[in-house]
Amino acid sequence: MSYTEVPGAQVPIRMWADPATVEGVAMQQLRNVATLPWIKGLAVMPDVHFGKGATVGSVIAMRGAVCPAAVGVDIGCGMSAVKTSLRADDLPGDLSRLRSRIEQAIPVGRGMHDDPVDPRRVHGFPTAGWDDFWGRFDGVAEAVKFRHERAAKQMGSLGSGNHFIEFCLDETGAVWLMLHSGSRNIGKELAEHHIEQARKLPHNQGLVDRDLAVFVADTPQMAAYRNDLFWAQEYARHNRDVMMALFQDVVRAEFRKARPTFEPVISCHHNYVAEETYEGMELLVTRKGAIRAGSGEYGIIPGSMGTGSYIVRGLGNPASFNSASHGAGRKMSRNAAKKRFSTRDLEEQTRGVECRKDSGVVDEIPGAYKPIEKVMEQQRDLVEVVAKLKQVVCVKG
Repeated sequence: MSYTEVPGAQVPIRMWADPATVEGVAMQQLRNVATLPWIKGLAVMPDVHFGKGATVGSVIAMRGAVCPAAVGVDIGCGMSAVKTSLRADDLPGDLSRLRSRIEQAIPVGRGMHDDPVDPRRVHGFPTAGWDDFWGRFDGVAEAVKFRHERAAKQMGSLGSGNHFIEFCLDETGAVWLMLHSGSRNIGKELAEHHIEQARKLPHNQGLVDRDLAVFVADTPQMAAYRNDLFWAQEYARHNRDVMMALFQDVVRAEFRKARPTFEPVISCHHNYVAEETYEGMELLVTRKGAIRAGSGEYGIIPGSMGTGSYIVRGLGNPASFNSASHGAGRKMSRNAAKKRFSTRDLEEQTRGVECRKDSGVVDEIPGAYKPIEKVMEQQRDLVEVVAKLKQVVCVKG
């Protein structure tokens, strides 16, 4: 057993992080979550840090209830990665052209495509279920229906913050493509709508934190949330699929002589809800900054924009609800990072990586994150490493 149990009001708090190193406000959030009447388990990942309502890096298992703030506002945010036939020797000395081509093909920041992406024109994109998915948009909350055009144009776009697209090398010299994004603005608006709806419900008025408001089973509010939640999770998956297909098209064009091929894509959410069974109980498992790591299941655990990332295989540890961390995890806020670090620090910490090195991404500097190697060491009983990647190109929003 590599976790530490901390007493909680309803359930013990199982921590794969050292409790002594977790910020006080984050520990208080964990204790608050452990007071919820519906909770059946709480697992804390080594990358845990303060978040809205619930910490980032927590796995919350509840029976007959779900907390929308514990999912996060970027519903379905996650990772995709694919190994290619390219090798380090295939790369040019100057990678700036490749970064520019990626940025031209995939909108970043608040950008969107001029017209919705037609998946039938994207090489290798799986179109099954595409029309049905968009047809179900009419069933989401009335408050966001006017966003249909924007949602369609943002499909296949990166966003900002800690989202990224990377061209990586593993320790054998093989090239991997990797990206991190979610459900864009439509997921955020759906999340905020339902968080506000949950706060108004009578059964949530006595909670220690209003951000922990839940929907309970067999109510219209729960039904509406589940519908929108699972739609947004699907949007996020499609969004990454479109971007990965566009990314592969860029690579095909830039490395035409090498005729690159691609292995099956590895994809995983790390802000989402899943219906799972433990000890004979059907539970709603919320992973906020955590991936599913069932036995043999592949996952992706990224570091920061100047360090590296890991492709992993889950060990299926039920104590963590078959979960593992979603990344290195921040050790300081964005504002704190901007105050502490300069663009010169950013240049030094991202040396050897073709990426932005301006003040607009200083808050994403590697020094603002926990050491990924330590995070991996703390979860040896949750995952095994398949490949260690180091980025040579990083596109940020």
